[in-house]
Amino acid sequence: MIQKDSDLTYKIGISMTPGVNADVARALESHGIELKDFFELPMSALLEIIPNVRLQNVDRQEALFRARNEESFARRHNIRCIYYTDDEYPILLREIQDAPVMLYVLGNADLNASPAVAMVGTRKCTAYGMGFCESFVNDFAPYYPEAAVVSGLAFGIDAAAHTAALKNNIKTFAVLAHGLDTIYPSQHRDLARNILNKGGALISEYPTGTRPFRANFLHRNRIVAALSEATIVVESEIKGGAMSTANLAFNYNREVYALPGRVSDRASEGTNLLIAQNKAKIFTSLADMMAEMGWPLAGCHNIVPPVKNLFPELDGDARTIYQCLHQKNVPMAIDELHKSTALPISTLLAVLTELEFDGVVVRLPGARYEAR
Repeated sequence: MIQKDSDLTYKIGISMTPGVNADVARALESHGIELKDFFELPMSALLEIIPNVRLQNVDRQEALFRARNEESFARRHNIRCIYYTDDEYPILLREIQDAPVMLYVLGNADLNASPAVAMVGTRKCTAYGMGFCESFVNDFAPYYPEAAVVSGLAFGIDAAAHTAALKNNIKTFAVLAHGLDTIYPSQHRDLARNILNKGGALISEYPTGTRPFRANFLHRNRIVAALSEATIVVESEIKGGAMSTANLAFNYNREVYALPGRVSDRASEGTNLLIAQNKAKIFTSLADMMAEMGWPLAGCHNIVPPVKNLFPELDGDARTIYQCLHQKNVPMAIDELHKSTALPISTLLAVLTELEFDGVVVRLPGARYEAR
């Protein structure tokens, strides 16, 4: 007896058919074409509905064959296969023109978690960028315990963002550029496992067996951008995946923020350029971002946005830096602070980021700082 194919098999099969994209899926839906009909209608009738798709009958049959194997693998490994029209499909992602037809998801997290913030940046990040990731999520998490941090599981800023979310017990989504039968980079297997254990998700549009080709990374960036209400570019050179994500988010009418850096820092060239081109707002503080985004403080009524501390109680390196700025009473660059305090540059950048979030110091154009 021949086993009948399930609706899920047909959905996967449609997504695997060459030439089928979100526009085709929308056309099929608008014409009331049932999933099964896509594979059984005469080719001439189907091409009247989607005339711009170069499709042959053999393409449909091969896709259906592959779909059966994919469904079997997904069921064995608890992978959710979410089709474009399914209720589970992320609402924000469905809005974009080039939305993926199928998502493969490990983890039971709600992909419509809100607010969702993408944090992206260079693999060759600095202590300044890593410190920002930790500080931002540490301050962000108490306000929005149901939020999600979205990134790409790469080295550098991606890993720092995921790790900060895990540390602060909020969900994090890793969007991958390959099938869910592998993890790239392999050094992040434990990180991926922790993401799942803490209620997050691994997300891909690619079926099993898809290797991490370079083009896939650029293509997956649209998912990172579209899943998120706001994208923060933490550090980036002029060219890089983070710049691609920022431009995509900008074109999707999402809010884009960039962390400014010194003009001499290569890792900040891209973020500074985004600000200069008005493609990103300059990140000044979490409080400002919350106000600009209009995010309500649901469930956090006893928490208020950070305000200026007129009489800060500081100790250690933070006290040293604040006293130096307060006594000089003029804006100081990192190099000047380094000479005055004898603290390492990496320590200065990390502590200044903390002080900025606490409203104790303010960062000025040209990467200069002054006490408030």
